[in-house]
Amino acid sequence: MTQPHSPTPIPITAADLPLHCPRPDAPLWSTHPRVFLDVTRTGHVSCPYCGALYEFTGPAPNGH
Repeated sequence: MTQPHSPTPIPITAADLPLHCPRPDAPLWSTHPRVFLDVTRTGHVSCPYCGALYEFTGPAPNGH
């Protein structure tokens, strides 16, 4: 059984794009198939596998 993610959004900046979940620093127990997420469209996105909530902060990257 996996543990639910904290309701606190994970901050994402332009340097973190393209965004995918799980993140490279995720613990091994929380891994799932990699899925790419578009956080720049609305400023926030949640992972369909684990429910992790990501929130874009800072200036938008060039070309987006």
